[in-house]
Amino acid sequence: MAASGGRACVRSLRGGVLWRSSPCHYESTATRHFLGTLQKLPLQAGVRNFHTAPVRSLFLLRPVPILLATGGGYAGYRQYEKYRERKLEKLGLEIPPKLASHWEVSLYKSVPTRLLSRACGRLNQVELPYWLRRPVYSLYIWTFGVNMTEAAVEDLHHYRNLSEFFRRKLKPQARPVCGLHCVTSPSDGKILTFGQVKNSEVEQVKGVTYSLESFLGPRANTEDLPFPPASSSDSFRNQLVTREGNELYHCVIYLAPGDYHCFHSPTDWTISHRRHFPGSLMSVNPGMARWIKELFCHNERVVLTGDWKHGFFSLTAVGATNVGSIRIHFDRDLHTNSPRYSKGSYNDLSFVTHANKEGIPMRKGEPLGEFNLGSTIVLIFEAPKDFNFRLKAGQKIRFGEALGSL
Repeated sequence: MAASGGRACVRSLRGGVLWRSSPCHYESTATRHFLGTLQKLPLQAGVRNFHTAPVRSLFLLRPVPILLATGGGYAGYRQYEKYRERKLEKLGLEIPPKLASHWEVSLYKSVPTRLLSRACGRLNQVELPYWLRRPVYSLYIWTFGVNMTEAAVEDLHHYRNLSEFFRRKLKPQARPVCGLHCVTSPSDGKILTFGQVKNSEVEQVKGVTYSLESFLGPRANTEDLPFPPASSSDSFRNQLVTREGNELYHCVIYLAPGDYHCFHSPTDWTISHRRHFPGSLMSVNPGMARWIKELFCHNERVVLTGDWKHGFFSLTAVGATNVGSIRIHFDRDLHTNSPRYSKGSYNDLSFVTHANKEGIPMRKGEPLGEFNLGSTIVLIFEAPKDFNFRLKAGQKIRFGEALGSL
């Protein structure tokens, strides 16, 4: 029978047609039936189960390798993109920004950065043991390149917690304020962008803009203004420009974690109004500023407005991840990063009162406020057309150095 069965499976030619007899089909069917019967049999001690699971079920059993593979692949792709951008920048080629989509921004905003920032704020206020202060602060200094020779107190044991270390004071001679130029830098940091405000749009970084009105909010009450407002039919930019022949200028300064965290008055001016926008606390580093349009409008910020000798002047402190605390020295009513807030809301406070008809006068270089960590300062001000910035985009700058002059 075996021989005949074997012969039945041998191909032969009959009448010029190639044929195969059917016993091979019966054998393959029997084999499949046998394997299926084995799989249904109960297991005995010491006997392994006979697996015939499909390949896709094996991946379901191993999610960690899949996540590591996809995450590593994405991180590698992002690193390659950054490497490619640096190469193009060295060649002098302009790289168009790749903006985040709406769902990517929504996904990022869903991260509880406000809660994390409050937790970090409380952690920063925990007093460190005396023996632990030097190693903790030394690690921070090494990581972010902090220059402690400029600090008023160089002894690391003096700072009881991280918050005190972040808000350390400088030696008086460490930051001389330039007296030859009318506008100086309010803080240490990196110049992201500067120039004229055109079409009521402000550059966040090169190629990425945000709405001036969304950033500053609607005009304050006319009683708070030291000058008459423009017609409501004008563009928002024209409403801020109060004198004929003047232009509106802006300058964005990014404070890194290793920078001096206090900010000062950039010129002689009078502050008449404060507006606080609760909001998100997304990162404001230059990479994120290139990725998310209107990033500064999403984030929590404190807008100080007033006037100087050439008209409108404003300074805005923008919060960021782990930088929910923004402090203005003369404003004790300001409380940032509150647990609850209404989306799109803002709080106004006028410094013009019956007892004080002008507001709060500030001298150039006078301490104005502080962050708990690095963040961003945005200056928007009115000046004559011959105002010139003495800056380069991307340059490092220190508090007191010249921003521009007439």
